[in-house]
Parts: sequence; structure tokens; C-alpha cells
Amino acid sequence: MSTAERTAVRAGGTPGRAVSGIAVALGCVLFLGGFAWAALLYRPYAVPTDSMEPTVAAGDRVLAQRVDGGEVRRGDVVVFTDPAWGDLPMVKRVVGTGGDTVACCDRQGRLTVNGEPIEEPYLRGSGSGSVRGAADSPAPPASPTEFTAAVPENGVFLLGDARGSSLDSREHLTDGGQGSVPVSAISSRVDAVVWPAGSAGRLARPAAFAALPGGVSAPGPLFPLALAVGGGAGLVLAGAAYGPLAGQLARRRAEAARA
Repeated sequence: MSTAERTAVRAGGTPGRAVSGIAVALGCVLFLGGFAWAALLYRPYAVPTDSMEPTVAAGDRVLAQRVDGGEVRRGDVVVFTDPAWGDLPMVKRVVGTGGDTVACCDRQGRLTVNGEPIEEPYLRGSGSGSVRGAADSPAPPASPTEFTAAVPENGVFLLGDARGSSLDSREHLTDGGQGSVPVSAISSRVDAVVWPAGSAGRLARPAAFAALPGGVSAPGPLFPLALAVGGGAGLVLAGAAYGPLAGQLARRRAEAARA
């Protein structure tokens, strides 16, 4: 290769190496930063029982956002530990918060919160589609046993979505807190199922609870974190490939100029 050709290759390769280096550096920042942020905000958890089916099945791997108990809203699926419940991490759905009166069932078999009926499409056999039951099948009551509970301040009333088999606040109604769990017992809020792949996806915030005072909790930052990690990995790969490609293109141009 002549001196002129080598000069042309270096001229073409230098910008390519610069762009490649910038892309790799930015990609590393996004990838490592997003991964570190996710590790601080989320914890993986393996669901031990079927009490939350069909929303979350036994053995599912979920990502739960670390939250303060005071941030929890009705409809949230939470991870908590309470000595009165066996002192083991458990997963249930919050249906009542401090000051609420939770009861079941009204004439249509629905759960009520402060007298307001709650539609719960996530219950099995609720008539909301093939996952929860056939659309034309009658919906079973929200609880096979009737109950009424007053939730104390700084407490939450918890039910499993598998109402026929879940051991939840209904089993503790004779406790001093009428089955409630203190908000301090809650460590995290389930944001998404990540495994198995066929069940992967974010957990929706129930619309019926959104109409009650306090509304529902905002979605966690899982989506932007996934974008940061995925985008960072893509930039690293693209930057690593760009430098050699730019150099090869410069060589071809030099060869074409010589011809």
C-alpha cells in the first residue's frame, strides 16, 4: 500500500474510531447505570404458592419494586412478612387500606370497599376471557365465605386471587387487627412476571380501585430501566463493530482511488 493510501485509510479510520469509542462509552454508562439502578430498586422473588393464581402462579419468578409500606395502594400485589402469618415472605393483593371497611359479598357476589362494589377481572372464572374463564360463564362470588372487616390505620387487608384456596386476611379476622397486616410488614410491590416466558409481563393496576379515594399506584420504572440496559448493550455492540467497518470502508475507497 502506498503512502497516499495509508494516509487515506488513517483519515477514514480516525473518525470511525472516535465514533466507536463514544458509542461504547455511552453504552457502558447506560448498561451499567441501568443495571445498578435496577438492582437498587428491584428484587427477584420466586412465588412459593398458588394463592395468587391466575395472576401469578406457583414457581413464577417476579420482579418486586422495593417500596415503603406507606406507598402501597389498593389493588397492589405485595410481598410482606408478618410473624402472625408464619414469618415467611408471602404474596397477596391489597384490597383495603387504613380506615376502609372491606366486605363480601353484595347481591352480585362482588367484593365491596366502603360500600363500593369492586369488579375484579383478575379472578379465575370472572368471565373476562379465556384466561379467567369463559365469557358466558357465571362469575363465582369474590369470596366463598362472607365477611366484613374494618381496616385499622397503618394497616392493609390482603386477599389472594385464588379466593377458594388462599389463606389470607379472612383467616385472621379474629386477630386484633381484623385480619389486617401493618404496612411496615410490606417490603416490595410486584411489578412484573419475568419467568416463565409465556407468562412474562407487567401486572396491571385494577381499574376498579382507581375510582376510590387515593387511586392506584403508579407503574414502577421497570420499562425505562429495561430500555437503558437494552439500549446500552446495543450501543456497545454497535460501537465495537463500527470501528472495523469504518476502517474497511476507508481501505476500499483508497483502493478504488488507486484504480
